[in-house]
Amino acid sequence: MEKVTGIITANYSSEALGALTKERPAASLPFGGRYRLVDFPLSNMVNAGIETVGIVTPYKYRSLVDHVGTGKQWALDRKNGGLFLLPGTVFGVSSLDSRFLMRDIRKNKVYLNRSRAKYVLITSCSFICNMDYTGLFKAHEASGADITMVYTEAKKDCKYTDKLELEGDSVKNVTRGVKKGDNAFIDCFVIGREFLLKMCEWYAAIDHLDIFELLQGEYAKMDVRGYKFEGYASGIFTVDEYYKCSMDLLKPEVRTELFNYDSMIMTKVQDSVPTKYLGEAKVKNSFIPAGCVIEGEVEGSILFRGVNVQKGAVVKNSIIMQSCTIEAGVCVENAIIDRNNQISAGTVIKGTAADPLVIPKVNY
Repeated sequence: MEKVTGIITANYSSEALGALTKERPAASLPFGGRYRLVDFPLSNMVNAGIETVGIVTPYKYRSLVDHVGTGKQWALDRKNGGLFLLPGTVFGVSSLDSRFLMRDIRKNKVYLNRSRAKYVLITSCSFICNMDYTGLFKAHEASGADITMVYTEAKKDCKYTDKLELEGDSVKNVTRGVKKGDNAFIDCFVIGREFLLKMCEWYAAIDHLDIFELLQGEYAKMDVRGYKFEGYASGIFTVDEYYKCSMDLLKPEVRTELFNYDSMIMTKVQDSVPTKYLGEAKVKNSFIPAGCVIEGEVEGSILFRGVNVQKGAVVKNSIIMQSCTIEAGVCVENAIIDRNNQISAGTVIKGTAADPLVIPKVNY
């Protein structure tokens, strides 16, 4: 894997995630009790032995930079290689239609020129999966392809996910939007470093477009292959998808695949005391990290660090982010409560499984 350098694109956002990404990029959206979305592609790269990773930062980069820091938690605070925070274009984009902007690559040609790697692995932060990239690189090298794109079978319709049109393993076209059963591109591809630098020159005049928009009509002129990933992969582009993907963690088979000891998903360490369960606490089928205090009832829910569920409060089928307090007598059901909220005693907050209610983040 010394032949490979990594790039994670984080310079994009979308109104489809509503209040969840109003003040943070999608890459730093909290997930699964203690993680951020960027943890998954970053950990996958490190677990595969990639020692140099660049993250293309968005305009609102504070929370992302605060989370990844120098890359210490991923063993990327090193003298040779390591973690590089790369500048994105000044205003970024406001649409999930463009997750691989050519101008973001061109802006960071120095990163590519200084690398000795033969290949570049590029991913977005919008798919949750735990993938061993070594099989992907073996297939890419063996095929001699210009680009190898990772796909899976679409489990649902999604207008933000790209569809691969394949003949055998050759990609003939890429279109926006998938239906259930289609070949869904999971925003991960391998490309030759020199080939990528050539593309920067070829498309310099229209570098405001996404890489795969630029390649429309060009697939017959180059060798682009597909590589199928058979594991769990879920895109997070909307509030509904974020909620459903989070609830998937309550399924033992999903949880076991995503968080296994052979290829761990790493994140920023926040030392805290174990969760305290007081006398009348009732917890069922929930994901609860350290640092919480539970005295009420929690069922089918995802909690983050520092959550306090007081006596008589009921939390069902909900996501409660860091440092929230659910006071006595509160009922929360089918909701996403962003960090630092204090829900006053006796309040009732109810959404539906198809349309969860979102309470925005509180800034101090």
